[in-house]
Amino acid sequence: MGCWNKENNTWTFPTLILCLYGFFYMMKPSEPFLTPYLTEPDKNLTIDEVTNQIFPVWTYSYLALLVPVFLITDYVRYKPILLLQGISFIVTWLLLLFAHGLVAMQVMEFFYGMVTATEVAYYAYIYSVVSTDHYQRVTSYCRSITLVAATLAAVLGQLLVSLADVSYFHLNAITLASVSLAFACSFLLPMPQKSMFFHRKGVSETLPQPGKVVAGLSSNTSLSCQEDNDCAAADTGPTPAQQAQQPEPQHHVLRVLVQLGKDLRDCYSSRKLLYWSLWWALATAGFNQVVNYIQVLWDFRAPSHSSAVYNGAVEAVATFLSSVASFMVAYVKMNWDLFGELALGIFSTMDAVSLFLMHFTTNIWVCYASYLIFKASYMLLITIAT
Repeated sequence: MGCWNKENNTWTFPTLILCLYGFFYMMKPSEPFLTPYLTEPDKNLTIDEVTNQIFPVWTYSYLALLVPVFLITDYVRYKPILLLQGISFIVTWLLLLFAHGLVAMQVMEFFYGMVTATEVAYYAYIYSVVSTDHYQRVTSYCRSITLVAATLAAVLGQLLVSLADVSYFHLNAITLASVSLAFACSFLLPMPQKSMFFHRKGVSETLPQPGKVVAGLSSNTSLSCQEDNDCAAADTGPTPAQQAQQPEPQHHVLRVLVQLGKDLRDCYSSRKLLYWSLWWALATAGFNQVVNYIQVLWDFRAPSHSSAVYNGAVEAVATFLSSVASFMVAYVKMNWDLFGELALGIFSTMDAVSLFLMHFTTNIWVCYASYLIFKASYMLLITIAT
């Protein structure tokens, strides 16, 4: 317990480093101009190839990697996955800068799928090193800093393109430098001592002795559910001498999987949690698809080869509104049991209306405005859900 109390008292350091990591990995001034970059003469790809053969690779690789990455993230305790994300970022932008051809860009999208799949480690890491008292605040800080960085990146990209006539290639070079700094920051993060399932607080790799389990039950009732499982295992398990001589990690893995199933059953027996989880899954899938293809829509409404490109400015405003909404969540005192589903319904409806407007309008400015509403509403709700 002494180590855990020490971690509670030093929650600011990992939060600060994680925020620095989040700032640099979201400082990507080239991202709002990905579609124009891929279709310019240097890459020489058609809009049809970008839409139908390149961008879908990200969708399916992200889907395939998400579940195994989640389990591995918990097993290795988050930090190695953040390092993997940093490496994937660097590989992605090296391919964007120096590789050519359809296959190379498909490989690039696979690595970007790895980047987004491993993002779960960024938001899960902080909960393993701070107490529940700080959850709302650190969630808001970590979410807000990424949105602030994305806003600054979009502003910088738009200014460099519109005023300094900087090429898309050099924007990607700036992005590569930024994600490399994020990778360096990830080394400074302290290694968590626990995780949600494989490294729970008070759970060792070997089966605990019955006496210790009973003592733990009497001293800390908040861990009763986990320790009941350990006690049951100890009643039928080997003696302490056998444990020392023949450790059985497969029993630990089995116990973790059983606990995972039990936690899922207990969690989703809550109607409210089920609603928010379903919303999270469906809304995140929809949001990722919109973000993935929104530049294609903008290019269709106002072709980049014959019109001024304001993608960066629109992303900057959308992300700024999102960061303000996310930051406010840290200080909003509301009974979410009473008003949570109402907020869920109202802002989800706003998102749906915005999508219909983007689809049916032929005016690029209406399309831009609808995207602002869509992104800000989503980011507000996803921060609450987190």
